[in-house]
Amino acid sequence: MGQRYLASGELVSMRLWENEQPGEPKPEAAREYETVGYVLAGRAELHLEGEVVELATGDSWTVPRGATHTYKILEPFTAVEATSPPAEVGDRDEP
Repeated sequence: MGQRYLASGELVSMRLWENEQPGEPKPEAAREYETVGYVLAGRAELHLEGEVVELATGDSWTVPRGATHTYKILEPFTAVEATSPPAEVGDRDEP
């Protein structure tokens, strides 16, 4: 459960979010990197700039750099996510 870094370069990093459990929405954030992801299993809601995007197995998403967003896991969730530039936000994003 949790995140695991898969690869990291100078311009992009990739990680696996594995078996994240349902719960309260994560705090709203705006990051200094762009994120793209692909859902391997489960369901979640992505709240992005006032819109709600439902994510399920086989769906993908993009969060532009600086976009205000949050998400809520609806059922056990596994996804691959890439960030550019590589994400490093405190303890949460250290490879």
